[in-house]
Amino acid sequence: MKKTDLIQRLTDNSNLPKSDIKLVVDLILERITQSIVSGEGVEIRGFGGFLKKHRKARQGINPKTSERTQVGEKHVPFFKPGKSLKEMVNKD
Repeated sequence: MKKTDLIQRLTDNSNLPKSDIKLVVDLILERITQSIVSGEGVEIRGFGGFLKKHRKARQGINPKTSERTQVGEKHVPFFKPGKSLKEMVNKD
């Protein structure tokens, strides 16, 4: 699902105008992004948590040329799914 699809589905299931829904979705995503960048993270009970993880420098290999290169340390966004989400995904 793309962001536009999410906005459309929320619009279809509410009495709010599409412009208001788009504003709310943009504000939520902006705040989640700011929290991850600042290192604070975001936890949504039952869904999961978003946080910033540190990755150490490492030796990498270019799959095309098999050339070894040094990959510097960096921070990456990380999502850890909550228990309820894991259970729903694994339902048979």
